[in-house]
Amino acid sequence: MPRSRSTPARTRRTPPAVASTAPVVTATQRVVDAIYAAILELRLSPGTRLREEELAASFQVSRTVIRQALHRLAQDRIIELHHNRGAQVPLPGRDEAAHVFDARRVVECEVARRLAGTLDALQLDRLRRLVQDEAAADARGDRSTAIRLSGEFHRALAEMSGNPVFARMLDELLPTTSILMALYQQPGRPVCVAHRHVELLEALTGPRAAAAAEMRRHLQELETAVTTPGAQAAPVRDVFAAYREEPDTAAA
Repeated sequence: MPRSRSTPARTRRTPPAVASTAPVVTATQRVVDAIYAAILELRLSPGTRLREEELAASFQVSRTVIRQALHRLAQDRIIELHHNRGAQVPLPGRDEAAHVFDARRVVECEVARRLAGTLDALQLDRLRRLVQDEAAADARGDRSTAIRLSGEFHRALAEMSGNPVFARMLDELLPTTSILMALYQQPGRPVCVAHRHVELLEALTGPRAAAAAEMRRHLQELETAVTTPGAQAAPVRDVFAAYREEPDTAAA
């Protein structure tokens, strides 16, 4: 696309009182974020077809916006795009769990090793609140919230490590973990075990080797839990019902 001509500076100036530093959330990004969250929280069942027309109606956006969002999710390997079959939530086999948790161990054991003995009071407080909120959600049977908070706990650790690549890798691995749990986890067990997070926090205040070992135990426990199929999630039209009432956002 040819580059547009520069507009004279006097017409581009924004008065200080009007300027805003808040990021603009496009319609495409809103759809991306919502589908990502729905997969992570198991509100979309593994293997669910993501039909453009149905999603466009749910989000009240054009099919072009939906198509852009699906392509972005596919690029990040959050969903799958098949020729002549469209998009769907991945349906991984049980044998894929070994690959997923192997990758998580490589990333997260190193994260734990780096963080051991370095977390400040504000960071520890943030992590403790996530663990407490996760345990409370699990106690009241709010599975979706517990799953989301569990993922936030693991991602927060990756962010605190100072390596943004670790966080991006978890962005891909966490939804796949949730899907594997939905398919093969024993009924009634949480996706993450809150007491393990408490123990992990304690380990992070000690030696590096102990923190890495505790993370390894935690991930091994999650991998072991992948045993039996779980329950089905809600239909797509119900999963995104709340988004129909969202205020207008910027175009993609």
